Amino acid sequence: MLPEQLFLTALILHPPSRVYYVDPWTGSIFGEGGVDPVSSFKHWKEGSSGSRGGAGHSSEEMAMFSGDVIMPKLGNETAKAELGRAAWKLMHTMTLRYPDKPTIDERDALKSYFYLMSRLYPCGECAQEFQLLLAKYPPQTSSRQVASLWLCHVHNQVNSRLKKPEFDCTKLDETYDCGCGDAPLSAVPGSGNVRKEPTKVDEVTGQDMIKGGMGR
Repeated sequence: MLPEQLFLTALILHPPSRVYYVDPWTGSIFGEGGVDPVSSFKHWKEGSSGSRGGAGHSSEEMAMFSGDVIMPKLGNETAKAELGRAAWKLMHTMTLRYPDKPTIDERDALKSYFYLMSRLYPCGECAQEFQLLLAKYPPQTSSRQVASLWLCHVHNQVNSRLKKPEFDCTKLDETYDCGCGDAPLSAVPGSGNVRKEPTKVDEVTGQDMIKGGMGR
């Protein structure tokens, strides 16, 4: 039996304690440490080497990240829907601009953001649902692609609960394009290619501008 078959058989008979995600472009299996090759059964069995978990955080910091929801219930359904769309746009754009090869500090920062978001999100009942999702699907932060696909997976869990269509995770770049000139998520990982946008000059200030109106 091939190594790949052994690995997939093991996943079925003895499912791992942590969650895996499938890259929609390549079929590679993602874990908290990054891309876990399908043939790397030993890597799966021994656990990810890239995860720090709670290491480096004091007990006070960990309590801050894992505390109860702070915000009250939001009764206005229109406001709730608008807030949700804005929040998803913010989070998806954030993961799509996240570094390809983040430092430990950058990984901790992104992970902490999501846990704090689950406490401070202005819709209390929504925040509670988000906390449940984070408990089941912990933030994946090892690279831009991993973080983006993890968030898309979480978003689709919400879509499923709300009886909404599943979002195609291969279209993240198209849906949440900020006009920032970054390389698309579907580009070859680690290539570092960034599209250069033509610069324009603000007529009032004379400052160089790029697409989206952000000054350099």
